Amino acid sequence: MLLHGLRTPAAPTSYDEAARASAAVIIGHYSTSFGWATRLLHEPVRTDVRSIYALVRVADELVDDDRQPWDAARRAALLDGLQEETHRALVSGGSANLVVHAFTLTATEHGISRALVDPFFDSMRADLTVQVHDRSSLDGYLYGSAEVVGLMCLRVFVDGDDRLYSELAPGARHLGAAFQKLNFLRDLHADQSRLGRTYLPGTEPAAFTDRERDLLLDEVDADLATAAGTIPRLPRSSRGAVRAAHDLFAALSSRLRVTPAVQIARERVRVPDLVKAQILARNALGAR
Repeated sequence: MLLHGLRTPAAPTSYDEAARASAAVIIGHYSTSFGWATRLLHEPVRTDVRSIYALVRVADELVDDDRQPWDAARRAALLDGLQEETHRALVSGGSANLVVHAFTLTATEHGISRALVDPFFDSMRADLTVQVHDRSSLDGYLYGSAEVVGLMCLRVFVDGDDRLYSELAPGARHLGAAFQKLNFLRDLHADQSRLGRTYLPGTEPAAFTDRERDLLLDEVDADLATAAGTIPRLPRSSRGAVRAAHDLFAALSSRLRVTPAVQIARERVRVPDLVKAQILARNALGAR
């Protein structure tokens, strides 16, 4: 195992525990397939992944929550402030912002640096300025909004093993990309009608076709297949949860493939909660 000199974590203070609890509240409030799967992570991995997700979720809500009275300039200022506070905390080791503080505890322990943090904020900022993506801008957006989040989590999963991180990083990136592409397809109507964004180049909800659906899902399934090949090499503490997340999104891909494009273009397709529960139960048993 190649350890890269990560800081040994001190015993948590009450403030640390409060910060981590705030991250758990956020992931519990935004109940997604990812949130369901994190329940299968072993501790302390579960707490660290929730701390990553909380920061990601807050940033995403700053740019996406259309129920807030903020214009684009105010959203940009809030996002900039969150990024700047994260930068300061990564240097100082703490923050008055509980979500940033929780993230910083995890980042400090597991070697998550600005090299992963800043591309994420760049993609969130793009949501305020880019309305229609081309292939090049979409690839950059996918890396920053999804792939680096997978890499942050992988940092936690491998717990300092740089060699394993390098070997598994392509799988983490493909898995993040698959998740995001499926989100684009599932939310095709809402992204354009509510947020005024077109993520998938050349697609229009009003003229979306089954062929366009299948081409994107072919990409997704290839990403999922690549990721699946690396999951067995993950440590036991995270393997079952990552496999569950993979299987939840694979189920969404299968459901979308048999849903007419005209229906995808006007409503959000979901995996039923019963199916999610069955997938989680199967992977919980397999992870023992």
